[in-house]
Amino acid sequence: MKKKHHKKKPSIFKKWTGKLHLWFGLGIGFLIFIISITGALYVFKDEIENITRKDVIYHNEQNIDQKQILPIRVLEKSVDAQVKEKYPIHWVNIPIDKKMSYQFYWYEHNTDAWNYFDEFPIYKVAYVNPYDGKVLRTYDEKNGFFQIVKMIHWSYLLKQDWGTYVVGIPVIIFVIMLISGIILWWPKNKAARKQRFSFKWKNIKSWKRKNYDLHNILGFYASIFALIFSLTGLFYAFFVVQATIYVIFSGGETKYPDFSHIKTKAPIELRTEDTLDKISNTVRAKYPDSYGFALDLGHPHMDDHEHPNFEVYVKHLSYSYHKSSSLIFDENSGELLHTHDMKDKNFGEKTVGANYDIHVGSILGLPTKIIAFIVSLICASLPVTGFLVWWGRRKKKTVKTA
Repeated sequence: MKKKHHKKKPSIFKKWTGKLHLWFGLGIGFLIFIISITGALYVFKDEIENITRKDVIYHNEQNIDQKQILPIRVLEKSVDAQVKEKYPIHWVNIPIDKKMSYQFYWYEHNTDAWNYFDEFPIYKVAYVNPYDGKVLRTYDEKNGFFQIVKMIHWSYLLKQDWGTYVVGIPVIIFVIMLISGIILWWPKNKAARKQRFSFKWKNIKSWKRKNYDLHNILGFYASIFALIFSLTGLFYAFFVVQATIYVIFSGGETKYPDFSHIKTKAPIELRTEDTLDKISNTVRAKYPDSYGFALDLGHPHMDDHEHPNFEVYVKHLSYSYHKSSSLIFDENSGELLHTHDMKDKNFGEKTVGANYDIHVGSILGLPTKIIAFIVSLICASLPVTGFLVWWGRRKKKTVKTA
């Protein structure tokens, strides 16, 4: 005589965890799908642009060892004359590799706007041959594919000040869902454990069962990375997350290093057209093995220059930002006033500096980018497979009731 196996009822905790998981999923599933799919689309931005812009990233000037790079102010005037933009050039990216083009950027921020397109009147770049000042090509970054994808991911194209919260709140709920998902996934016994680590579809024909496995098994394997990507994303939405990360990883430091007290010492009479070139040459000599650096151009005729000095950001690696140095130069004399290298940073600063690279998967180059891409796609699939699980059960209940 066969024994009847009665299915053990789930505990009240698991029952309510399941209800919470379902309600949250139905409430924010579509938003999480958008955040995840845009995240996946953005992962390989640099690799794709390195291919599509290859002919302008390198200027192909011949015999550069016998030629001189033009002064930065001369290049700025040349770019202005060629592009004829109503806004001033904001900054220039200068590569250490002399075979690469300079990148001159226009970037304006309108804080009164309510959406992305009005908030940034211009975000544009010109690739320039530094030996003759010729603009090789300009790109409207503001309306470019990857920038639009990024800003949907960042703020749903809403104003940054509050759009990041509109993205951040669903992500907080998603973190709760990931934790509740792991609780629901957790097997009660060895037999259930075997089933939940891999797909066993040899004799399974039901799409509902396959869909359930896709949601459970892929969700489990992606969950730890999804938590990391979610928390590093919340870093940008909520200052309290930034502060907490810094305090934890710095070993209790509550004050982030601030160098705004370092002011220009030299009189304005010392400022010349060559001040920026002096700064550029100092950076090149100091970091010959770095990838490049960004230099805010400022405007010598303006007394209300937005910085009390010139801050230079040095990027040491081509594929990520976490290894960087910050330099402060006297804006009049071009003298180096302060250096903040990797060796000067506490672990909290290094963690904060690595947050972006962890979030987009560029921290270790291509391998971590592939992980970020796959995990983002899985996260995008979870609301879909989760909805289908609910829909399948709902239809089943409707049939039983009928």
